[in-house]
Amino acid sequence: MTLQKPVPPVWFRLPPGFHDIGPSDGAALNAVAEALGSADAQRELSQLIDGLEELAGHGVVHTAIGLHPEELGGISTSLFSLTVRPAEQPNPRLTVARAALAIARSPHWTNPIRRFIDLSTGLPCCLVAGTISVPAVDHDLFQARVATVHPDGCHLLVLDLMSSSAQHADAYTDIIEAVTHTVVFSDPAQRFQTAAVASRIMEALL
Repeated sequence: MTLQKPVPPVWFRLPPGFHDIGPSDGAALNAVAEALGSADAQRELSQLIDGLEELAGHGVVHTAIGLHPEELGGISTSLFSLTVRPAEQPNPRLTVARAALAIARSPHWTNPIRRFIDLSTGLPCCLVAGTISVPAVDHDLFQARVATVHPDGCHLLVLDLMSSSAQHADAYTDIIEAVTHTVVFSDPAQRFQTAAVASRIMEALL
C-alpha cells in the first residue's frame, strides 16, 4: 500500500479487515453501513464520513477503516490514519520525543501506556495507547498513536488507530505496532522485482 500523497514516499501494510477510504467514498460507506445491519456501525460510519474531509486539513495523508466480526453477529469498527507533518527541528530523536510527550499529555487520556518501539531501520519510535474521553461522546474510545520520523529527518510520521471497541485494546495495540514495523521508504515492488531477477540469475548459474 502506498500513500495518495507520496511526498515524502512512505509505504506500509495493513492487516486483513482494513479498507482504504477517502472523502470521495461517502456513498460506498453508506452502502456498507446499511449492509451491516448494525445501528452502532451505521452511526459510527456516518460520523466517520462527516469527519473525513476535515482530516486532510490536519496533515492526514491516508485513512482506512477496519471492519472485524464480533461474537453474536456484531461488527467491531476502527479507523486508521497516517499523518505526515514537517519536523520542527533537525534532531529526529528530539522530534519523536516531543511528539510523544505532546500526545501523552493530552487531557483526554486515561492512564495511557507509553513505550519505545525498536525498528529495524533504527529510527526513533514511540507508542502511546489507552482510552480517551471525547466531547459529545458518551463512552470512552480506544486510541493508539505511534510517532516516528522519515529518514529525511524533515518529517514527523504519526500512525493512529481509534475504535469504540475499547475491550479489544490489546489487539488494537498489537495491530498498530505490527503496522509500524511494515513502514518502509522505498517501493517494495521494486525490491521484489530485483530479488526475483537475482534469483533467476542464480538458477541459471547452478
